[in-house]
Amino acid sequence: MLKQFIVAVFILSTSIALAQEGTRSPYSYYGIGTLKFKGTTENRSMGGISILSDSIHMNLQNPAAIADLRLVNYTVGASHQYTTLNTANESQKASATSLEYIAVGIPMGKFGASFGLIPYTSVGYQIESVDGDDITQYGGTGGVNKVFLNLGYKINDAFNIGVTTDYNFGSIENTTYTRQGDAQFGTQEFLRSELSGFSFNLGANYKTMLTDNLQLSTSLAYSLESDFRSKNLKQIGTVQELPLGGVRPIDLRDVDVADSDFTFPSKYTIGAGIGKPKNWFVGLEYGNQKTSNLNNRTIEVEGQDFEDANSFRLGGYYIPNYNSVGSFWKRSVYRAGMRFEETGIVLNGEKITEFGISFGVGLPVGKIFSNANIGFEIGKRGVKDFGLVQENFFNTFLSLSLNDRWFEKRYYD
Repeated sequence: MLKQFIVAVFILSTSIALAQEGTRSPYSYYGIGTLKFKGTTENRSMGGISILSDSIHMNLQNPAAIADLRLVNYTVGASHQYTTLNTANESQKASATSLEYIAVGIPMGKFGASFGLIPYTSVGYQIESVDGDDITQYGGTGGVNKVFLNLGYKINDAFNIGVTTDYNFGSIENTTYTRQGDAQFGTQEFLRSELSGFSFNLGANYKTMLTDNLQLSTSLAYSLESDFRSKNLKQIGTVQELPLGGVRPIDLRDVDVADSDFTFPSKYTIGAGIGKPKNWFVGLEYGNQKTSNLNNRTIEVEGQDFEDANSFRLGGYYIPNYNSVGSFWKRSVYRAGMRFEETGIVLNGEKITEFGISFGVGLPVGKIFSNANIGFEIGKRGVKDFGLVQENFFNTFLSLSLNDRWFEKRYYD
């Protein structure tokens, strides 16, 4: 029953993932969109730390963690974001719902493997600029998804290594519409980029008991610099604005624009934490991405620059009594964390930063250590000064982490 359920979810979710818009952020205009969090609801509820690995949960951030899995695991997660967009003069509200990941993990002795689908970046914005009688509207949709395959190996009881191979694919569309005064016609520029390419990630984690009850956990993950191929289509021409909204093409012409190679920068993450297994844990993590090497596809943006991105994450969990028989809530997992990120985007000399506080709970489901997870995050991105936009967001995350046994010998049929 579980297997049929997961197959059905996988088929339905794949079509949703390919068409989704997981953001309403104007900052998704830059680069190839807003970088999506590559991790589960469990990780995200703890500030996004990737240090932890265990026998019943999937860790999508560090491929070495899959070697600790002892049960076949199916996991699927979704999120809803409610955002208030503030400038110095006005405020607007927006929301977006998206599938965050779907994956299957399989233990194989000292090896572990997982595969699945996860959004990589997301583009979704509508911006209007008014300069006297001139009106310019900017719109963007799309993003990049990835199909991944993780393979981890347990060298000994303390040390794991792993590698991930990703195939990245997707398309991004940007539209710019300009109209002067009460003119009947306006000008529209349309750019579509179809991106594809492989990327690779390496990981390692190490765990050791400091005392009879206290365990040290460390992790290291590194994403190699990767090249994506961008097939570009550009159109420019005259359009007529319709009374009920939208535009009608009058004279659109293709503009020659060369296909290009888009380089996505390398990234490393290092973290450490301590805790009592199956009771509590707290960890700290630092990440750095060489976004100073990033470019903006075929679009040139005045006043925009990229610098290296940095992230700091703190989080952990608490389980009152993991094997409690009489209390459901004592077997539940309570998580919390916080994060601060320098996104690497610099606009008009102002660094765009992001801050979030998260918390959540994992609820036991079924008999084989399965669980349902819900998490929340409150935070903000950017500033409303210097002609920029400040985003105040409230995120809700939901996931299922379901476990099963394969190849189990049956004594009775």
